[in-house]
Amino acid sequence: MASALQAAYDARVRSGDIRPDPAQAAALQPLLRLEAELAGDEPEGGILAMLRRRHPEPIRGVYLVGPVGRGKSMLMDLFYEAVGAEKKRRTHFHVFMGEIHRLIDAWRKGDRAARKTRFGQHKGDDPIPPVADVVARDARLLCFDEFQVTDIADAMILGRLFEALFARGVTLVATSNRLPDELYKNGINRQLFLPFIDLLKRKVDVVPIAGPHDYRLDRLRAAGVWFSPDDPDNRRQTAALWRDMLGPEEEDGETLEVLGRKVHFPHAAGGLLRASFESLCSVALGPNDYVAVAERFHTIFLEGVPRLTPDRREEARRFVILIDALYEARTRLIVRAEAEPTLLYPEGDGAFEFERTASRLQEMRSESWLQDR
Repeated sequence: MASALQAAYDARVRSGDIRPDPAQAAALQPLLRLEAELAGDEPEGGILAMLRRRHPEPIRGVYLVGPVGRGKSMLMDLFYEAVGAEKKRRTHFHVFMGEIHRLIDAWRKGDRAARKTRFGQHKGDDPIPPVADVVARDARLLCFDEFQVTDIADAMILGRLFEALFARGVTLVATSNRLPDELYKNGINRQLFLPFIDLLKRKVDVVPIAGPHDYRLDRLRAAGVWFSPDDPDNRRQTAALWRDMLGPEEEDGETLEVLGRKVHFPHAAGGLLRASFESLCSVALGPNDYVAVAERFHTIFLEGVPRLTPDRREEARRFVILIDALYEARTRLIVRAEAEPTLLYPEGDGAFEFERTASRLQEMRSESWLQDR
């Protein structure tokens, strides 16, 4: 049977939407294998089908890993659209884990009647089996974009959760910037997370896609990353660049939990964040918040940066801390501001210290900085 995935990829190449890329073509092969195996796994009628539904066999998934901008999400999206699985779901991994925590909370807080209504019949108080049942009931194929683990609450449940999902026949496809062995690197109690890494490597083909061409970088090179002054023309340009960088993604928003507090960002999708200066620097955020932002997002659009004056020294101080965090994380930063970096805080209390921030901002708009991400 002809491959719908191969046909879709070839059509994108012929149309010029994507250029021929040997790294992408190589990474496509495991997805073609999975497409064929999923097509052959669709149950038919009869006793054999009933047994397969009760004792499903998971199909080996695919884990696409490589730097930003190499086409991982594009390949996964083509696969998702092409594959004929009856029950499938594509989402960002952090969105999925947020739902898992809410399901666990609902199980723990529900009485017997509420649990039965939402989760079905289950004995005991362990939330993982009923939560896995809910997930597997809705999707035999899970496609996750931006697979990463930085939260200890996620890390501590992933092993048991995915062991239960795989036992229910769920197949996993994921994109990530990190190899499985680098997930939750240097995390608290990481030794408890290592069994999940071993499980993951047994259940998926780890497929590198690290060609030399960064397609997102092409867009940033063409448009630039510093837009000043903050006038209607530059607002239109940054809005268009944001839409271009998003592609088919939707702004699903993101909520970060930092030291027990929740910080919500409505304009986020995967590793992309669009935020205003006011929302980051005119509110009571601190170093831990900015580090969390830098760890979570690889590309940030920062809009509405004003000229700073001594009466806004507190906002200037937060801005300095924010830029330090983004600089250390090697974040790609696109800025719409009233002035060039050296003119943002030219005089007043703290202006001398701001010179280092201006220097970092100049470096972060350079070709070498963009290339190094």
